[in-house]
Amino acid sequence: MRVPLYQAKAEFFRMLGHPVRIRVLELLQDGPMPVRDLLAAIGIEPSSLSQQLAVLRRSGIVTATREGPTVVYALAGGDVAELLAAARRLLTQVLTGQEELLTELREAGRPDAP
Repeated sequence: MRVPLYQAKAEFFRMLGHPVRIRVLELLQDGPMPVRDLLAAIGIEPSSLSQQLAVLRRSGIVTATREGPTVVYALAGGDVAELLAAARRLLTQVLTGQEELLTELREAGRPDAP
């Protein structure tokens, strides 16, 4: 039985729904990185990073290659960087709207406000 497209999208976004996974993807936008560099940049336990990298690898969003004793991760395609940029734009719009609302609420709470 086929999975409906909306369900596949929901599962994809759930897969992205972890801060460490997002941070890994952001770091990999600059190019492939060995695990040791990812660990240094993110600052979590190696086992935790390994679990998150496994999720990203299973989803096909990142690739892993072995270079001697080092495992290097890379984005599987450029579309991931575009998705992260779109998320950044959307978040900027949402937060800008919230800042405008906050300013309006503060001004409305002043005793001299109309």
